[in-house]
Amino acid sequence: MRRVPPWLLLVAMLPAIAILLGACSALPSPATPPAPSATPQARGPAIMRSPDYSVQVFLWGSPHVERDLRLAKEAGFTWIKQMFQWNYIEGRGKGKFEWNEPDRLVKAARQEGLKILARVDIAPEWARDKSTDLKVSGPPKNNEDFGEFIHALVERYKPGSPFGEISAFQIWNEPNLAFEWGGQQPDPVAYTRLLKVAYEAAKRANPDALIISAGLSPTTARGRIALPDSEFLKAMYDAGAKSYFDILGAHGAGYKAPPELSPDEIGRDPRYNHNEPGAGRIYGFRHVEDVRKIMVDNGDGAKRVSVLEFGWTSDPRPDSPKRIGLLGSA
Repeated sequence: MRRVPPWLLLVAMLPAIAILLGACSALPSPATPPAPSATPQARGPAIMRSPDYSVQVFLWGSPHVERDLRLAKEAGFTWIKQMFQWNYIEGRGKGKFEWNEPDRLVKAARQEGLKILARVDIAPEWARDKSTDLKVSGPPKNNEDFGEFIHALVERYKPGSPFGEISAFQIWNEPNLAFEWGGQQPDPVAYTRLLKVAYEAAKRANPDALIISAGLSPTTARGRIALPDSEFLKAMYDAGAKSYFDILGAHGAGYKAPPELSPDEIGRDPRYNHNEPGAGRIYGFRHVEDVRKIMVDNGDGAKRVSVLEFGWTSDPRPDSPKRIGLLGSA
C-alpha cells in the first residue's frame, strides 16, 4: 500500500466488527428523560488526525451498547460512526423531539472516551413531499425544517453539554443515487442548497462542529437512477458548495481491485472492471484520488477528505446481489 497522504481521513467499516458491535434494527425512542444534574467542563473543538480511524456501529435500540463500545475501543478505534436519523428523532411532528435514545448512545460513547461522527439523513414523513417515494430515503420539501433539526441536534450535543458531545456531522448519504434522494433524479444543486442550510444552522449552534459533506456513491451510472460521483461533485462546486463543509466526504469502494491499483490500471484490466446494465464502470479504492483532484481544481486543496465508507465484498458467490457491495456499509 502507498503511504496515507495527509489530506486523507479514513473511516473503517469492517463487517466482522460491525456485526460484533451489535448491529440491530433501529427502534424509535421513548419519552425524553430528565437532564443530568452534573455539567462537564467544556472542551475545545474535536480534531481529526490523518489518518484517524473510526468504525461504523449500529447501536440504535441495542441492549449491548456499553459492551459494543468497549470492544470498539479495545480494537483501537477513537471514533465511532452512528446514524442519527431525522425520522427517528423528530418523526412524530415538527418540534416533537425524542431524545431518549440519542442521549443514551452519546452518554455511553462519552464514558468510553469515543468521539462520534453522526450521519444525519432520512427526512420524516411529515417533512417529505408526498410526490417522492416514501419507501426510500428522501430529502425534505422545506430545507429550513432540516436546518432547524440540525440546529437542535448540534445545540444539544455541543461541547460542555450535560448530554454528551457529537463532534462531527455527515450531512446526508449518497445523494447522487435516486435511492437516497426520494426516488427522484439526483440533483447536485438541490443537495448543495440542503448542505448550505445545514452548515449554517450547525455553525450557529456550535461554530466548532465539524461538518462533512455526504459521501457519494462511486459510480459512472447516470439517468434517473444515479449521477456519476465526479460529475455530481463538480456540479456541487459550481453551485457554491465549497463554503459549506469543513471536510469532504467520500466513499472508497474496493470492489474487485486490490487497493494499490489506480483507476487507470483498473480501467485497462478486464479482471477488475465491473460492468452491469445501468451500473456503469465502478472504480477501485484509489478513485478517492480523482475526488481529491476535483477539490484541488476548485481551489479547495487546503481541506481534507474523510473516507466515510470503504471495503471489499465478503461474498464470493458470483450470483450474489451483494457481490459489488461494501463491507459493513450503511
